[in-house]
Amino acid sequence: MKVISRLFIAALLGAGTLALSTLGASAAIVCRGHTCWHVHESYNYPRTAHVVVHEDNWHWGPREHYTIHEHEGRGYWRGGTWVEW
Repeated sequence: MKVISRLFIAALLGAGTLALSTLGASAAIVCRGHTCWHVHESYNYPRTAHVVVHEDNWHWGPREHYTIHEHEGRGYWRGGTWVEW
């Protein structure tokens, strides 16, 4: 019986740790003009980037047209070119 109790407690601790680790995760959709991409970290973009940061569940309207253009790393799209900073 002690083994089952210990396994149950270990499972609860593991589930709790996993649940707490997801609280700090952030995601957003960032757009410059009509080009957007996903980010998984919060960045302070330079003013000259002219980007708009939306929550991850953001969707454009039915009469709007945006392109999702993904890229890894810290930066932004400017005229089809990825600008790192």
